[in-house]
Amino acid sequence: QVQLVESGGGLVQPGGSLRLSCAASGSFFRLMSMGWHRQAPGKQREWVADITGGGSTNYADSVKARFTISRDNDKNTVYLQMNSLKPEDTAVYYCKAVLWTGGTYWGQGTQVTVSS
Repeated sequence: QVQLVESGGGLVQPGGSLRLSCAASGSFFRLMSMGWHRQAPGKQREWVADITGGGSTNYADSVKARFTISRDNDKNTVYLQMNSLKPEDTAVYYCKAVLWTGGTYWGQGTQVTVSS
C-alpha cells in the first residue's frame, strides 16, 4: 500500500508560478514511476508529466517547456514546478505512483487556479 499526499496548490495570476509536491509512503520509492495528472471542471483527467525511478521524464505537449517534474528519492517526494501558468492550467492536480508490480496509486489531489 502506498499513500500519496499532494501539497502546494493555490490561486495564482496568469504568468505566475507554483510548485506542487507529492510525498509518498513506503520503502521503495526510488523504484516507483511517478507522475502528475490533472482534471479540469467538466473534462476528463489528463496526463501532464511523469518521471521514472532513474529520472527520465516525459511531458504533455501542452506543458512542455513550462513545467518541470523532478524527484528527491531521499525524501520520497516528487515535484512539479509550473511556470508561465495559463488560465487553462486550472485544474485539480493528482499525483500518481506506479509500482514495479503494476500497482497504481493516486493522491487526493490539489487545486490549482490560474486567474487574475
